[in-house]
Amino acid sequence: MEQYVQQLKDFLTEWLGKTGISDTLATYSGEFITLILLVLAAYIGYVVSWKLMRKILLPLFQRSKNQFDDLLVKHSFFRRISYLVPALILYYFIDDALFSQKIVTTFIERLLEVFFVFNIVLVLDSVLSTVNDFYSRFDFAKDHPIKGLIQILKIVLYLVAGMIVIGVLFDRDISTLALSLGTMSAVIMLIFKDPILGFVGGLQLIFNKMLSIGDWITVPKYGADGTVLELNLTTVKVQNWDKTIVTLPTYSLITDSFQNWRGMEDSGGRRIKRSINIDMDSIGFCSQEMLNRFRKIHVLRTYIDETEKLVNDYNEKHKIDPSVLVNGRRQTNIGVFRAYLKAYLHNRTDIHDDMTFLVRQLQPSEKGLPVQIYVFAKTIEWAEYEDVQADIFDHILAVIPQFGLKVYQFPKSGDFAGMSAKG
Repeated sequence: MEQYVQQLKDFLTEWLGKTGISDTLATYSGEFITLILLVLAAYIGYVVSWKLMRKILLPLFQRSKNQFDDLLVKHSFFRRISYLVPALILYYFIDDALFSQKIVTTFIERLLEVFFVFNIVLVLDSVLSTVNDFYSRFDFAKDHPIKGLIQILKIVLYLVAGMIVIGVLFDRDISTLALSLGTMSAVIMLIFKDPILGFVGGLQLIFNKMLSIGDWITVPKYGADGTVLELNLTTVKVQNWDKTIVTLPTYSLITDSFQNWRGMEDSGGRRIKRSINIDMDSIGFCSQEMLNRFRKIHVLRTYIDETEKLVNDYNEKHKIDPSVLVNGRRQTNIGVFRAYLKAYLHNRTDIHDDMTFLVRQLQPSEKGLPVQIYVFAKTIEWAEYEDVQADIFDHILAVIPQFGLKVYQFPKSGDFAGMSAKG
């Protein structure tokens, strides 16, 4: 085919020479027109090849059940393949004899080689993106994402392509360029500091199973409190519960602390840890009348009877004088109240009995005596969890006066009334 192109160029040169222009101008014009016609033929080759792909290959892929070829179409793999057709046509038909100036042939060939490299990089980029998307469709990809690795491979691919392009344009050996890049390693490390740190951090996060796509994490330093959407080479994308998106540096999750709620979600229970401060002035021993009243509370009847028997047996054994309240053992309203809370929470079907279950007192302070509920709800859904927690403390706040107790408030209930009376 090269001889036909040469014959075409000679025909054009001869025909232009007959028009009266100089031989040099006729030669250059013939070469230029031939080149234009070759470029036009190459473009026609691209159009034909792409239309054939769209009419034959793409419908076949759309009907197939295989998802991989659909992803190849999505990432323009076949369109990029079709870009090689015009380059091959031009590279095949252009030879040293086509142009009178060898520098023109060399320049065009190098441009075509650069185009080849650039297009092959785009094709491989499409393949890598397709592999990542196909891999991400499997469940285990959430715990072992490869997006960071894919990005590293793309960076290496583009670096190698850049070296090849420089070598082609300046007629340099690639090994020489690689050695020269070695001397610039410090500069390269500075330029690619974030990708390198992100890659190392991402590997630590993945292989140590510290973070997966879909995890709920909290990073107060960056205002992140939501679900991990993406784990990339340099960034982690988190969607907060208010639907805002926060982007964190990947390595920051290694250098700084963050909270991952995956353990809570895997356990099937979410912790309720909240205290109510009791006014210590309302705490006292239970009278017989109070004990009789408490016995009418269904969940407390057994506790009151058993505890009262233990108290009476102890006092009789040690011959305690019951006329003095501080002698011996007696039940208190705060103790009965704690027993009621335990029984009440055990009877709720939305609280885990087989996980940590505490109703305890914390250190008293100027704000009263904190009674803390430390249990786990059976739901991990945020809205349901808040409903369960609210129902529990609605009930507790309403039932506290039944035990002769008061919730501490600042200023304390009755303080203003006492001040008014003194005035």
